[in-house]
Amino acid sequence: MATTEHVEAVRAFNRFYTAKIGLTRGTYARPLPEVRVMYELAHGTEEVAELRTALDIDPGQLSRVLAKLEEQGLITKAPSPLDARRHLVRLTEAGEARFAEMDQDSADAIGTVLDDLGDAAAVVAAMQRLQHTIEPQGTLTLREFGPGDFGWLVHRHGVLYAREFGWDQSFERLVAKIAAEFDPDTDRAWLATIDGDPMGAIMCVRLDATTAKLRTLLVEPKARGKGVGKALVDQVIRHATDSGYTTLTLWTQSHLHAAIRIYESRGFTLDKAWPDPAFGKDDLVSQTWSLTLKP
Repeated sequence: MATTEHVEAVRAFNRFYTAKIGLTRGTYARPLPEVRVMYELAHGTEEVAELRTALDIDPGQLSRVLAKLEEQGLITKAPSPLDARRHLVRLTEAGEARFAEMDQDSADAIGTVLDDLGDAAAVVAAMQRLQHTIEPQGTLTLREFGPGDFGWLVHRHGVLYAREFGWDQSFERLVAKIAAEFDPDTDRAWLATIDGDPMGAIMCVRLDATTAKLRTLLVEPKARGKGVGKALVDQVIRHATDSGYTTLTLWTQSHLHAAIRIYESRGFTLDKAWPDPAFGKDDLVSQTWSLTLKP
């Protein structure tokens, strides 16, 4: 059982750490719940119900936070096109810019703290042990597709893109067509699991002798922010490189910001963007990206 000394030690550490990384000054002067909401939105969470779960926040408090951010022009909130009882929240362009600024300030502040340490790796390892002690983390595993996985991929694409973006079944049919064209002699697909539960998937397909294509990246909402998308993209890059391809390409939509941030962080560059009405939506903008692979 925790003693009074234990409680005071934790409170003392909290006061020390929040002051050390500047949570009470500068960019961090914005209330922490607002920062956490913007973080979740920037990393792909959109439904109000998912925000409540991710933040473990009181519904009334979340409503007040969202109202304030909306008043400031940082978010938009609207009923889901499929179910008016569900609401979707997204960052505006101003919100994305503001979050990017806060995110960089955070990285700079923590980088400064770590640079002043004699052994940053030991401190990070201690923090990870503490996190895992307080809340044990599931084990992320990638494996190649087995029986039933293509069906799961098609199903989850259809469900999630309809729920989150209001896309019609033509998108699900497109994913089914991509799955049907998969050639096991030249192509590969991986399923990401956490403690055995499917949380994401991706494919790498051959276009020609020198070019492969990254396709159908998917991450379940409850697994977003846990490194699943990055692990899947890294797996495709490794496979394409090891297979002797010199170029890796992909096609995406301009509003899929979380995925695009992963692509950019791995060195992909935007090749082309064009208006491309599809899937029951008139405002979509398609993009193609490419990465030059280094052996």
